[in-house]
Amino acid sequence: MKIIKTTLLISLLLCLSSSVYADSKSKKVEYLGLFDAKTKSYKVGSGEDAIEIKRTMTSCGKNKGWFQPFVPVKGITAVTEAEMLHALNDKEAIVVDMRTSDYYFKETIPTAINIPFGDIELRLNELGCEQKGEDWDCSNAKIVYGFCNGPVCPQSPIAMKVMVRNGFPAEKIFYYRGGMLDWDALGLTTVKGEF
Repeated sequence: MKIIKTTLLISLLLCLSSSVYADSKSKKVEYLGLFDAKTKSYKVGSGEDAIEIKRTMTSCGKNKGWFQPFVPVKGITAVTEAEMLHALNDKEAIVVDMRTSDYYFKETIPTAINIPFGDIELRLNELGCEQKGEDWDCSNAKIVYGFCNGPVCPQSPIAMKVMVRNGFPAEKIFYYRGGMLDWDALGLTTVKGEF
């Protein structure tokens, strides 16, 4: 147990030190968005004791987006790695990598199919919906576990909003907000995406 704690501490320190080292070498630091693309800092406290929290690119936090809500649409359920692992064996569920295909083909969660967030509205039939004219009938929708690049990636939240807007039942959508960033950080197995 002590070895595991020491290993985790060393990993965290390496991530933090690589960020500090990179910042000290470069004169211009790129601050990333927190709540949207423009909000680059968050003030904690007030007066002389106030601390300004900023976010920079590090080897641990590799995504440029901004913090996504825990629940993108009312009725959607947020899930952790434990629920994702169980979903991989659930015959009633589909795990959907909602990132663009280039990410998917490099690495993804085992058993995941790829429906990029920009294509979701055209491919709801793959999730149990039936197109009727210009509308979708999602009365036979499957259970979907969706993810993208992590807590600051907007791709899966966008896709989920489109799904619900087109009649997909929100209660059949499960959002893995941690996405590939957390999956990788926890050392979980990945595979290359398949056609």
